[in-house]
Amino acid sequence: MTLMNENIFFVGLMGAGKTTVGKLLAKKLKKTFFDTDQEIEKKLGVKVSVIFELEGEEGFRKRETQMIDELTQKKDIILATGGGAVLSEENRRLLKERGKVIYLNAKPENLAKRMAHDKDRPLLQQGNVEDTLNRLYKERHPLYLNAASFVVDTGQQKTQTILNKIQALLK
Repeated sequence: MTLMNENIFFVGLMGAGKTTVGKLLAKKLKKTFFDTDQEIEKKLGVKVSVIFELEGEEGFRKRETQMIDELTQKKDIILATGGGAVLSEENRRLLKERGKVIYLNAKPENLAKRMAHDKDRPLLQQGNVEDTLNRLYKERHPLYLNAASFVVDTGQQKTQTILNKIQALLK
């Protein structure tokens, strides 16, 4: 069995390309694509930012863990997780046990440029975007590494280059 037959889960900071790369890879490998945040929004009928507002980060994280548990039990999928999914030890365990985890590693300064005008990410609405991303990177990078089967640097590379690297790793 090649790794192509396994579930593939993407982790990384917001804006690293998990959803974009995940959708394209799913199409290429004929797998079903899911995005944790989108599935939570679909289930609840409200945006993640509203859940954060009403339930706080802790309430959102509980819902995220339930969704990760549900989705990772499916077969032959590609899943883009939220940037903070790795904060939960249970999420890291579920991801590692149920598929291959690819950490899309992008530097905060590259992400800040990409998301300078993004209004849909609750954690970026507080203060300087690059400072926030630097803080999140320092906090989460070791957790992403802990969860990862593979690390792919997404820096300023084209999406196709990233896809090619991932496909080479999966063979």
